[in-house]
Amino acid sequence: MALPPVLKGQSVQLPDVKTYAQIPQIIDVPNLIQSQIQSWDWIKAEGLTEVYQEISPIADYTGNKYELHFLEHYFRDPKYSPQQSKEREITYSQPLYVKTRLVMKETGEIKEQEIFMGDIPMMTNNGTFIINGAERVVVSQLVRSPGIYFVLERNAISNRNLCSAKLIPSRGAWLEFETSSKDIISVKVDRKRKVSASTFLRALGVADDDDMMKLFSDIDTDETHNYMQTTLDKDPILEPKDLNFKEDDLRSLWEWLHEDKDFDGDAARRIAAAQIEFYRRLRPGEPPSLENSRTLIRNLFFGPRRYDLGRVGRYKLNRRLGQATNNDLMTLSLDDVVSVIRTMVRINQGEGRPDDIDHLGNRRVRAVGELVQNQVRVGLLRMERMVKEKMTLVDPEAAAPQGLVNIRPVVAAVREFFGGSQLSQFMDQTN
Repeated sequence: MALPPVLKGQSVQLPDVKTYAQIPQIIDVPNLIQSQIQSWDWIKAEGLTEVYQEISPIADYTGNKYELHFLEHYFRDPKYSPQQSKEREITYSQPLYVKTRLVMKETGEIKEQEIFMGDIPMMTNNGTFIINGAERVVVSQLVRSPGIYFVLERNAISNRNLCSAKLIPSRGAWLEFETSSKDIISVKVDRKRKVSASTFLRALGVADDDDMMKLFSDIDTDETHNYMQTTLDKDPILEPKDLNFKEDDLRSLWEWLHEDKDFDGDAARRIAAAQIEFYRRLRPGEPPSLENSRTLIRNLFFGPRRYDLGRVGRYKLNRRLGQATNNDLMTLSLDDVVSVIRTMVRINQGEGRPDDIDHLGNRRVRAVGELVQNQVRVGLLRMERMVKEKMTLVDPEAAAPQGLVNIRPVVAAVREFFGGSQLSQFMDQTN
């Protein structure tokens, strides 16, 4: 029996097909490209909004003249259909427009404009893209999920199993915690030089040694291996007598870390000394100052532009550490660091369990929407630097959003991804 012909380009319906299979079809074939299409719908509706909110507002270098806000975006209809794009050997795309607002702080004047942000390649109903007339597909990527991972390894010197941990954000600096054979817990930032855990905690605001020990007093009870006490005893930071700090700087530091507490000058000096030590370890050879140290720590762990756990990372971090931190907090907190060290101490004492990094439960799939979002973010960060440079030169009377924004970095980043990335492949080259 011959299969019925395909009429007018329409696919054959299932009731029209005669099957000779002996095994009945119990479950319908799922829509295998649904995840790709849903991911693309997400970036059009929410993903682009997120990256524009990350860089908005863009202020000039002084922070006193201009602020450029990105409000909302929308797509206009494509000029050609997918079939026409193939025939003309062009990219099937839609023009992206963003509503912007330029605030001139000196005069209070506000200018609003819609800016063309380039032609963004669009996904067809088949989950593919038409790039220069050729049909391409973006392959999903399997990556290690952001979050916290605890590993137990045998130490050759002490012949004991000692715990180490990696705190991996979606974007930003990695934190690696280690336990030495002498029971000292240390921290590495982006695989650079070590800092003792006590110095790191003090730099984040735990000024008093007694307060630090109280954070671990209920679990660090082994008299033979008392990890935090040993770490404190070996801490190079003592009384900061040799360092001179201005009181205004110390008050500013205290308000940043302890805005709900009364100012304590001695505690603020210990925190400042720890931040100076942290800066020296990470930036050897550069002259340290309290302002530079505070800026480094803020940018590394508390600035949403530089550090982002991501929703998945925050969820997995809270779940693994058993804490109730706000799921909307995408940066690091002091409670996160304390909980990591507490868990390490418990695992060192044989009470907790380590993680299997290779387990698929510790990996996640990056679909097309997230991959393109990362490229748009790269382009927008390049564009941000160019906007700031133009703000220093532009005449206030002639200043307008259209004249400040250069879309080339964004367009180039997206074009480079679809045209040259290993994850963007020709349809006919897949087995």
